[in-house]
Amino acid sequence: MAQAIIVPDDLWEDDDAEGVITAWLIDDNSEVQSGQLVADVMVEKIQYEIHSPFSGKISITSHEEEVVTKGCTIAEVS
Repeated sequence: MAQAIIVPDDLWEDDDAEGVITAWLIDDNSEVQSGQLVADVMVEKIQYEIHSPFSGKISITSHEEEVVTKGCTIAEVS
């Protein structure tokens, strides 16, 4: 069963704030390890690193330069 990689809720305080995926640091359908750095997200002019909480094959569901909100799924690992 696939498990979601989400944009963490604690990256910003405003409920309606948005961020942008600035870079994927891995390729779609590649193997990732738990804790591996997989993406960069820009929120309110601050760059954040997103790490995979799971090991397995990643399926990217949000693309670079896509606007994201806190708690949204950006990839799945199965």
